[in-house]
Amino acid sequence: MEKDLEKLLDILKSLVGFRSITPNSNGAIEYIAKFLAEIGFVCDIQIFGEKEQQTMNLYARYGSSHPNICFAGHIDVVPAMCENLWNYDPFELKIIEDRVYGRGAVDMKGAVACSLFAAFKYLKINPNPKGSISFLLTSDEEGEANYGTKLMLEHLAFKGERIDFTILGEPTTRDIVGDTIKIGRRGSINFALSVKGKQGHVAYPNKAINPIDTTVKIATDLINMDFDNGSEFFEKTNLEITSFDVGNNVSNIIPELATIKFNVRFNDLHNSDSVVRKIMELITKYENSADKKIAFDLKYNSSSESFVQNYSSKMQDFTKIVEKICSIKPSIETNGGTSDARFIHKYSEIVEFGLSCDQAHKIDEYTKIIDLQTLYNVYYTSLVEFLKG
Repeated sequence: MEKDLEKLLDILKSLVGFRSITPNSNGAIEYIAKFLAEIGFVCDIQIFGEKEQQTMNLYARYGSSHPNICFAGHIDVVPAMCENLWNYDPFELKIIEDRVYGRGAVDMKGAVACSLFAAFKYLKINPNPKGSISFLLTSDEEGEANYGTKLMLEHLAFKGERIDFTILGEPTTRDIVGDTIKIGRRGSINFALSVKGKQGHVAYPNKAINPIDTTVKIATDLINMDFDNGSEFFEKTNLEITSFDVGNNVSNIIPELATIKFNVRFNDLHNSDSVVRKIMELITKYENSADKKIAFDLKYNSSSESFVQNYSSKMQDFTKIVEKICSIKPSIETNGGTSDARFIHKYSEIVEFGLSCDQAHKIDEYTKIIDLQTLYNVYYTSLVEFLKG
């Protein structure tokens, strides 16, 4: 077991060492393709996008029969930010006692390393599985995701490739590895509202129109907006104001413009169109009652719709594996941010199961060695169970 752990940590060390900030693979995808090719995988690397958005993607498959069990994920990471505040080089794996430090250790190079080693170990013992093992990896998940998994899935569908069951190693753990499995995700829309008044001297308010007054009222209504009470697998729809800005650093000017930015994470009781309509109704109420000299401008962009899959027999079998390995009954959820599951679920059943979401994107990001071992055990056992025929 010590040699297994050493090999797993060697893989993770290599992955963390690549400064693969979105959308740059910076060698990580190439390293994985070489690793998989050496153990018999057929690799298909596709590059989509141009110039700064150029994204490298990998699909690798061992075998040609079904079921095709796929490990999906991303090798890109968010910037380390304030590297001087890190206790360790974020792009050099550091092992301190029971912890492994490095950018991506949790989100999600740790899970990729576990899945790679699980495939390596499984095929060493079972070189002729009753089915296939595949990997679907991108370098553009933490960004706009325009040239990553979405386009790669379209490419694979055009080739006639079919994936039967996908395990996505996004961070899902709340407290203990095994406590959460995700079978869906909330939808997300970003809004930016600008309210334009008339700039003037603060001593002569009758000569100006203060947009802040109206914007504060709208913001209050947005905060108090009640969308729903949640549904079977979803929490309540939530609206969060993320910015309130007037661009004014002096105290004697009534500003011309006030802007607020906010995000709505919505459940399966809504779609992006219905959420936008609800927000528009609120804004229109103020627009119709306001002084005609006040102008309103609302912009919005939806990055994903909400979705939840049927809790299928394969998902239930995966849950039993997690429960057995982790000695805990997992909660079946849909919360959290967006992930590439929003694309994959249209092509394959998918569960999300990974390390601690608490450490994602943090300074001195780390995972516990025991958590890596547990995650590897779940991934390896999944291959054993799903490919036993």
